[in-house]
Amino acid sequence: MPRPSDALALVAGLIAVATLAQEAPPAVAPAPAVAPAPARPAAPRVSQVTPVKERVLVVGALAKRTGETRFLTLKPGQYIDFAGIRITARTCETTPPWEWPKLQGAFLQVDERLAGQVKRVFSGWLYAESPSLNVMQHPRYDVWLKSCTMRFPDGPSPKPPSSPAKKSPDVPESAADSRAR
Repeated sequence: MPRPSDALALVAGLIAVATLAQEAPPAVAPAPAVAPAPARPAAPRVSQVTPVKERVLVVGALAKRTGETRFLTLKPGQYIDFAGIRITARTCETTPPWEWPKLQGAFLQVDERLAGQVKRVFSGWLYAESPSLNVMQHPRYDVWLKSCTMRFPDGPSPKPPSSPAKKSPDVPESAADSRAR
């Protein structure tokens, strides 16, 4: 027969275990720590960019009949006569160096002189990075923007986007990948 002191010890042990079980948190793996996204530096306030009249743009021009190609340097408000057309630069813009992607655009007007008459054949924006976005469509001439140069106050350094992950050569292609080619 058990002694009363043994029974008391057993009850005391059960109470202690029950108390510990209530105080102990459940055994759950801690959630992985998520690193906060790096803070993106705010673009500085641009107080002094290049005034429009001081910007410089380079335009390419092609006379399709003669095959003559020239690169013309203009400032807004200037014009150049080339092989029967007059190219007038109105303005140009470029993104600041701290923004990505870098884009350059210029507003140009092109007038053709034929038989003593002047006819506007193009008036609009041309883009250096996407020449096919807004094309000057003409049977005898091509005009495209090569570059636009502007000054900006110092800002954060440019950060190009990360390149997409490349497949390792030992990973087999799926059937969908091989069909897409």
